[in-house]
Amino acid sequence: MNEFDDRVRRVRADQWELGTPCAGWTVRDLVDHLVREQLWAPELLAGCTVEQVGDRFDGDRLGADPRHSWVLAASAAREAWIEPDALAKRVRLSSGEAGADEYGWQMTLDLTVHTWDLATAVGADRQVDAGLAEAVLAFAEREAGAWSGSGLFADPVPVGADADAQTRLVALLGRRP
Repeated sequence: MNEFDDRVRRVRADQWELGTPCAGWTVRDLVDHLVREQLWAPELLAGCTVEQVGDRFDGDRLGADPRHSWVLAASAAREAWIEPDALAKRVRLSSGEAGADEYGWQMTLDLTVHTWDLATAVGADRQVDAGLAEAVLAFAEREAGAWSGSGLFADPVPVGADADAQTRLVALLGRRP
């Protein structure tokens, strides 16, 4: 989350409408997507179902101050994740019931790849922590088969065998590093 947080804080006022590597998404759309994801975490970790949350987080969640909206949502999610035994819980996702640890990896993957997307869009440093990239790549490689054809990510992009973990990760998720 810190990597994405750092990139959000670097977005200038004139960059919110720039395109991103995510087809059809502006910087504002991308940050809004992550804000909504962060808002879902406390609800799901508290035991709510997708149906109970409903459309509460639909629509623009950034308002007039996108950075502030990100900070509030990220803070609420952090608080939910650091609750005692948070990772031992079961959560009910749109794809079915899962362990909170699995849900945490899904969120971490999304934050990591979108850090790269956001940095690319606004011309910031695209490099994330090497250990984070390696851990998220290992998770993504385990799950890639289940995502194939789901529309969650574009088709993988080939990269050289000597590519670093971050390059392999973004390529696996359909980005052109």
